[in-house]
This record gives sequence, structure tokens and C-alpha cells, in this order.
Amino acid sequence: MLNIFCIRPKGFNVGNDAIFMGLQAAIAEAFDSFVNLISIPATSRYESQAKAGLTSRTVHEINQFGHGVIVGGGNLYENGELDVNLEALKKLEPPLMLFSLSRGRIYNRLDKLVDRTDVMSDTILTGLNRQATWSLARDTATLDHLQGLGLDHVRLGGCPTIFLDRMRSQFPEVPDRDRRTTLVSVRNPQLMNISLQRQIGVAAQVRAIIALLRERGHDDVRLLCHDHRDIPFAASLAEPYVYIQEPHAYLALLNSCRLNVTYRVHSALPCMALGTPFIKLSYDERAISLMDTVGYGDWNIDIVKDPDVPAAVADRMSRLDQLPGLRETAAPVWERLRATQDGALRGFASAVREFAAQG
Repeated sequence: MLNIFCIRPKGFNVGNDAIFMGLQAAIAEAFDSFVNLISIPATSRYESQAKAGLTSRTVHEINQFGHGVIVGGGNLYENGELDVNLEALKKLEPPLMLFSLSRGRIYNRLDKLVDRTDVMSDTILTGLNRQATWSLARDTATLDHLQGLGLDHVRLGGCPTIFLDRMRSQFPEVPDRDRRTTLVSVRNPQLMNISLQRQIGVAAQVRAIIALLRERGHDDVRLLCHDHRDIPFAASLAEPYVYIQEPHAYLALLNSCRLNVTYRVHSALPCMALGTPFIKLSYDERAISLMDTVGYGDWNIDIVKDPDVPAAVADRMSRLDQLPGLRETAAPVWERLRATQDGALRGFASAVREFAAQG
């Protein structure tokens, strides 16, 4: 059996597990056989004394019995949540792939896009990418930055969650009382990288959106929490809320809902894949660029730049019948992203088998 180490974000957000599901499906197709996927946290920040990332300890272990390494997917460049020892990385023996990674800027208190204070340095970015034979950027903003560093082998790969419809048969049944609900996928404003003044206004914004939904006949509105840290915010709004930690059940709920109004990228992309009506609210370059990359830039609502977010949501609600046409228009873009993902993974699979054959 082939041992593939997957270095990925393993924090509190169910969206990270949805990404991993998409990656697992793509790996299965590329290898056309079972492989041993050994999942390791990208950082030890959340797990005391845990092995994580690409450090001397993990690189040594990978060299001992690994046949390949995939880092991703996730926004690991943006938040610096990938532990990397460049000297140890130079000693890595199995093939390395960087898969669906992103680096986006955030809005400061003047509503201007700036780098995060914990962004991965260009030195580490360059060293990491030069060690990797395959590097897939998740969005165009990330691709532009990496190519600006002279990393010409980087390709635009998108996110595997836009192809999660191929896993629909694995979803559990949704109870009747939980079908056809209207979801508002929230994030705790304290975790949003926007100004304090805008953070304070998010609760009123969500309340206005819920009121609008009920005015338009959406009687069963529920807040969807991706992260248990969202629960205090959801509870403060005195609205029904749901938190599903298991990714298959989470995706099943998205698949069965009537509409999803979402502040979360990784409930918007599965909705695209599954054909679920959705309205996307974004607040940083990571999400804005990704929506552009997959062909839905004009459908996106930038809550920092839009002067009236509830009115923008009302506009999208009046045009939900346009979503099938948007998906059809975006189909050639998705085909190119799928071809890039699948082609890179097939090349990776070939290199892994060649490495394993060496003993």
C-alpha cells in the first residue's frame, strides 16, 4: 500500500473537513486504488506538543515510510498556519504537492486591503514552492502573488469543494423536519478580519437579512455555525441555530436546504456544486478572489464595500432564477480547474508509484 501524508488544517471549522472530502475523492480517482492517507495537522498551534506541519520531526517520519506528501487545501499561506522548517524540507525525499492553497489580504480599519500580520513570509513561500513539483493556487490573487515571486510552475487549481457533487451518494438522509430550511451561514464577527466598527454592525446586518427572508416567505430560517466558536454569536441573536461537526451530514443539510445566505466560502462552494440556491457575503480578498476564480464574481456581495448589504441580498433573492445560467456560463472555467487538479494529481500519483518502486 502507498502511504500519502496529507498536511492540512485541522482546526474547528467543518469547512476544512469538506475540503478534505473533496481532496479524498480526487485522490481516489487519480490513483484508481486505495491509498493510506495519513492526515497531520498543518500547525501545532491548537494541539499541545503535537507533531505537525513540515518540521524536522515530520519530514523524518515521512522519509521513513511515506511515498508522497500533499499540503492542503486551505488558506495556509494567508494565516501562516503551516509549520515549516525549510532546512528540514530540503531533506524531504518523497514527491511533494501543494494543493489548493490561498493567500489573501484583509480589510483594515480604513477599509483598505492589507496583508495579515501572521501571513506566511515570502521567503518561506518561495522555499516551500520551489521544493514542490506541483503547486496549485486556489484563486487568482494567490496565483498572481506567487508568480510575482518568480514561481512560474504554479497553476490555478481552484478548490475541490466545487466538485463535491460526485460524493452526493455518500450523504446521509436528512430528517423531514430539517429539509427545505433556509440557512444563514454565519461567522462570529470577532473572528472576522474587518474593522471593529464593522464587526459591531454584523449582528444588525444578520437580523435585517433574517427579517427580509421571513418577509419573502422563508418561515423556517436557521443559523448555520461552521465552528463551535460561532455558537455564542448565534445564541446572542435568539434565533434557531445548528452546528454540525460531521462533514457528510453538514453537506447533506446544504444539499437539502431551500436557500443558503452565507458569510462562509465553504458553504457557498458546495452549494454551487450541488445546485443549491445561495447568496454569498464576503469580507476579505480570499473569498472575493475565489468567487471571481470560479466565475461567480458578479453574484458575490462585498459587505465592506457594498453600501446596503440587506438591499443587495434582496436583489440576489429576486434573481435566484439566474443561478442555473450562471453555473452554465461558469462551466468552461470549472472544466479547466478540474483538468488542472486531475492532471496534477495524476502526475503526482505516477511520481509516487515511481518513488515507491525504488524501495
